[in-house]
Amino acid sequence: MKHTRRNIYYHELIGLYIRVLEHTDPSLVGLTGRIVDETQKTLLIETETGRRKRVYKEHGVYEIVLPRGEKVIIRGFEILGRPEDRLKNILR
Repeated sequence: MKHTRRNIYYHELIGLYIRVLEHTDPSLVGLTGRIVDETQKTLLIETETGRRKRVYKEHGVYEIVLPRGEKVIIRGFEILGRPEDRLKNILR
């Protein structure tokens, strides 16, 4: 199944490019890079310079670039949990 605007919530986010649009930590706003790890509550973002920054999902709004180049804006609370858990919660 390919990543789309409608099913992004059920997918693994690792490997996708991301930009932090809003966050309770103002130093993170504007951060861009590739998602290299995802936990239940955080994303690990690697910037183009190789710096890695762990970001709490719940506290931000993000622009995620899908593999085909489409950009999707996601509120952090919508992607809380591991991908397999997010799918289980939606199916209930």
